[in-house]
Amino acid sequence: MDADSGAGAAPLGAVRDGVEARLAAAGIADARIDAELLIGHVLGLGRGELQTAIILDREIGADDRVTLEPLVARRVLREPLQHILGTAPFRAMELFVGPGVFVPRPETEQVVQYAIDALRVLPDEAPIAIDLGTGSGAIALAMATEVPNARVFALEKMDAAHAWAARNFEKIGASNATLVHGDMAEAFTELHGTVAVLISNPPYIPARAIPRDIEVREYDPPTALFGGEDGLDLVRVISRRGLDLVRSGGTLILEHGELQGEAIRAILASDGWRTPATFPDFTLRDRVTTAVR
Repeated sequence: MDADSGAGAAPLGAVRDGVEARLAAAGIADARIDAELLIGHVLGLGRGELQTAIILDREIGADDRVTLEPLVARRVLREPLQHILGTAPFRAMELFVGPGVFVPRPETEQVVQYAIDALRVLPDEAPIAIDLGTGSGAIALAMATEVPNARVFALEKMDAAHAWAARNFEKIGASNATLVHGDMAEAFTELHGTVAVLISNPPYIPARAIPRDIEVREYDPPTALFGGEDGLDLVRVISRRGLDLVRSGGTLILEHGELQGEAIRAILASDGWRTPATFPDFTLRDRVTTAVR
């Protein structure tokens, strides 16, 4: 951080307020949060530390403001904050993200809790879990770190997303997690009938739908968003593939859009899954459907 005073120094609070105003004018809902995270990124401060510095009337130097400006300009153009910072928080982890990989969302933190809870109650010494279409690796690494006795396998087909997942697997260093680069139709044949928990956050947006958020529409990879005419093409594939992988009594967990629960329950029941059920997220929107093998 630059010295608190000197030529070109400016009050941190005023700079924060100015960045917030620019972001709000660009249509960013959480403009103050983003402004504080961007400034904190430049200064090497956490959000709480930055807020304390503002209360204490600290200043930001000219060099740091020069560094900050292009980051703010990128966010004004609605580039995802996580791409600018290079990381995204997920549960207790900080994961690398960027172009070519889906940025993990807070609602997925709730979805993975179903998998973690299911793994924790099993009597198995080393229950097996699979995350299909792992993207950044967020779901798989959360399971591996929070249920250390589990054996967790993650599959990613797309080259760019797999590269980000590989960086995150190396960073987190969970020895009980294995990343596989390949297609779900061919992977894990050695695990047939042994999997206790199968989880996926597949692409589920219908092909003709247009995502509301610019960050999603312009920056998330289309392969992580669109799931065919009704958005459920990959759900159908996972349901059928899951019947091979999941053992009797094992659990399937699928994240999906708020209006898709009924259709997914019908697909799972038709395929032979038992007790399909849909549950809401904290915003009371249907978010996850589970079923038992």
